[in-house]
Amino acid sequence: MAEGSSQDRRHALADIDITRPNVARVYDYFVGGKDNFSADREFANKIIEAAPKAPLAAQNNREFLRRVVRFMAGEAGVTQFLDLGSGLPTQGNVSEVAHEINPAAHVVYVDNDPMVYIHSKALLSDATSVEIVKADVRRPAQALADPAVLALIDFSKPVGLLMLAILHHLEDDEHPAEIAARFRDAVPSGSYLAISSFRMPGPDLPGLRAVTIENEKLVAGGLGSGRWREEEELVSWFGDWEMLEPGFVSLQDWRPSPGAFVKRDEVYHSFFGGVARKK
Repeated sequence: MAEGSSQDRRHALADIDITRPNVARVYDYFVGGKDNFSADREFANKIIEAAPKAPLAAQNNREFLRRVVRFMAGEAGVTQFLDLGSGLPTQGNVSEVAHEINPAAHVVYVDNDPMVYIHSKALLSDATSVEIVKADVRRPAQALADPAVLALIDFSKPVGLLMLAILHHLEDDEHPAEIAARFRDAVPSGSYLAISSFRMPGPDLPGLRAVTIENEKLVAGGLGSGRWREEEELVSWFGDWEMLEPGFVSLQDWRPSPGAFVKRDEVYHSFFGGVARKK
């Protein structure tokens, strides 16, 4: 069956369960999108009751994505991007930002969510420069060997790997470090890797650590996944790549726009990101 055919989309549509909250749709709700259902909104509101600034965390991550892509497409000269666990195509997605700088940039979105696939096919797909692949990042070989990926991404040239807000949805027994390593190994020198992930607040903030642990239980209970990990583990996902300034930091601290106001609240301490370059 041809990927992207009407029959393929009907099969994907049949896999959508709107009665249970979904990671991509909850995130979409947090950033002001419209591709969510009542189950997603109800669960999102439960999260907001426990953590009122949860939508801000999602919005910070989206702004981080935009700054990262602007850097890669502009200053770093990256011309092809692989967005892993891309989520729903809200405003300011990777291809929009990259094409503002380089209209010829190639972007492939990878996600295993049927709804993400359907909406992305409808809104983003342009066979000459943008494509969506329905694949699971937990199976890197599958994603990397997909014909749509190989049609747009030349793995002999630098690639911008984006793993934003995806690895924290993997449990330890799903081996996020190994998954990150497989994708790192697939790209050549000069490539860049951006990661953002939930970060357990440091031991100097015991009260916030306790609250974060409770929030982790809430998220995992509703979405089936969501892990806050220690910073040392998160940094290890970059392997031996060269971490760029300002390092692995709060999302708000990664090359903020001039004059941006940074409030050092619970969101500041619990959602980190960084960018590294393969030597």
